[in-house]
Amino acid sequence: MRLLAVLSFAFVLAAAAGPATAMPSNAPALPPQPKVHPAGLPKNALLVSPCIATMGEHWATVKDLPLGPIYGVWQGKPIFTEIMVSSAQLQKGFSYANIHALPGYTIDHVDFEFEPHGHEGFPVPHYDLHAYYISPAAEAKVCPNGIPDPSMKPMNR
Repeated sequence: MRLLAVLSFAFVLAAAAGPATAMPSNAPALPPQPKVHPAGLPKNALLVSPCIATMGEHWATVKDLPLGPIYGVWQGKPIFTEIMVSSAQLQKGFSYANIHALPGYTIDHVDFEFEPHGHEGFPVPHYDLHAYYISPAAEAKVCPNGIPDPSMKPMNR
């Protein structure tokens, strides 16, 4: 499923650990952490998924999972910031103040995708908002041999 590693980890961790940052003993293992931390990401962000085609690796601060922000990284550089918002949150009135690019980056485009059945780790109807720092053409070339994203659907651009 979409972002299986990220969201499985996020769901188990959020449910079991609450606001703590220590991983519960039953949480899925994180991928091996690279020796170099991507510039511009929060210092406590961890690699939470391997490379996913058109999206890159996913990094997050444990306390922010599963809703985000989650950061996409390709070839050591951030390429997007993501947040997820449930349909229920939007119906109640949801605000997320001060969404902006990471320091040193500029938002190129934003994808706002509805996930009517949710996906692994966040299995409720929700929206994924990706603020990309790269062009759609560059996005299409990210991680060409990565894990396929079965939820990929044509984007209205």
